[in-house]
Amino acid sequence: MPVRKGARALLSAGTLCATLSLTGCLLTGCASPTPPAPAAPAPSSSPAAGDSRPAPGPPGKAANDLASAPVPAPRIPGLGPATQALVPDGTDQAFVVTGGTADSHTATATLYRRGPAGRWTEVAGPWPAHNALEGWTEDHNAGDLRTPIGVFGIGDAGGLLPDPGSRLPYDQDEQFAISGTGFFDEPLEGSFDHVIAIDYNRVPGRTPLDRERPLGEEKGGGVWIHVDHGGPTQACIALAREAMRELLRALDPAAEPVVVMGPARNLAR
Repeated sequence: MPVRKGARALLSAGTLCATLSLTGCLLTGCASPTPPAPAAPAPSSSPAAGDSRPAPGPPGKAANDLASAPVPAPRIPGLGPATQALVPDGTDQAFVVTGGTADSHTATATLYRRGPAGRWTEVAGPWPAHNALEGWTEDHNAGDLRTPIGVFGIGDAGGLLPDPGSRLPYDQDEQFAISGTGFFDEPLEGSFDHVIAIDYNRVPGRTPLDRERPLGEEKGGGVWIHVDHGGPTQACIALAREAMRELLRALDPAAEPVVVMGPARNLAR
């Protein structure tokens, strides 16, 4: 059960109007011409006494401020700024696995790709998925029956069956055979027909079968994306067989793919 890489006012102006009431004078029987009316005072740019509205700023200031403001980079749908910041700058593919709650063992998985303009678009999925029996954790330990939360690289694949057309390094090996039953008494046979190693507590660039644990055995390992057996996992992510094969064919090593996984609330941070 493995994991890898980790790494991403407008001005309001009050307008003051001054009105002047001019009073004319009627002169009857007067031979002198009517005196000219006094000129109206120029409008004041200062607020009248007692007016709490701000004085107008220089023309064009709001537009200039907006034009110079930095434009935030597009984010992967469902990810907040803190989670997006964990996605490496060179990554152009993200497999996002979103759980409903911290304790749920079902999730939704979607593959996104970043385009030339920097915008992330959905390219495969969404697919239903399973995660660990007890849900999710930010501090995974061996045997806790929770899936690690975070952003991890995904660059090595394998399985009992032949490569279905993956561009990732693929290790076909009989050691991927499995038997027995899962937590709901569902058969586990075929679960490892295809797998993708998640770079959690493993050495990237090796077969998913590699057992070296850089963080120590107590932090678990062998966290994979694999074929769904119809129930929760011990820590892995599981997809239906055809979805798993489609994902394998879609992942591109040149895009430095990662998996971003956890409950929706955590990913939205």
